[in-house]
Amino acid sequence: MHLAYPTVVAALLFSVGVYGVLARRNAILVLMSVELMLNAVNLNLVTFDVFYRDRLHGGQVLTLFTIVIAAAEIGLGLALVLLVFRNRRMVDVDRLRTLAEEPSRPAAAVEPERVEEAAP
Repeated sequence: MHLAYPTVVAALLFSVGVYGVLARRNAILVLMSVELMLNAVNLNLVTFDVFYRDRLHGGQVLTLFTIVIAAAEIGLGLALVLLVFRNRRMVDVDRLRTLAEEPSRPAAAVEPERVEEAAP
């Protein structure tokens, strides 16, 4: 097997992932793009492991670690996206600059209305 074919496919996958992270506004699509980049890394790890005929299969072991980390990242990412959607009713990344709630005026700062007595 030639080394160029899988590395070119991995480079294309990684490029599509980078484009998705930079161009998308939806948080779920950004998470999917990060997964594409991680899969490109996994493809490169397995390709070089097969190419160098490593006895310990270090590339495949690192690929398993990467898959576990990606699964944990997606689980946490989706939990955050669902929490933000529940509170804000949107998942637009550009509009979520701050996660702080909008400030409200405390009750003590409101001045009581003055009641003027009518003159008899």
